[in-house]
Amino acid sequence: MQDREIMENQLLLVKGACDLYMHGAIESTTAEVHTAFKDALNESLNLQNKIYNLMVEHGWYTVEMAEQEKIDQAKNKFESGC
Repeated sequence: MQDREIMENQLLLVKGACDLYMHGAIESTTAEVHTAFKDALNESLNLQNKIYNLMVEHGWYTVEMAEQEKIDQAKNKFESGC
């Protein structure tokens, strides 16, 4: 397995953990449980950001710039409530 594949897998796993922690925080019934999930979510988000930045540094994660017209269309769509 190549380094890029390992990093992609790690990124997917951390994103999945973030999703679980977020739902755990939303559904928690006590302040202590909510805080535990929220803290775990913050740690996972920080790890996700580190992995993402490493992948960008190596050229393994590229992001296309959106065209201004598409940005304006999306903005108008959500402003109009559709």
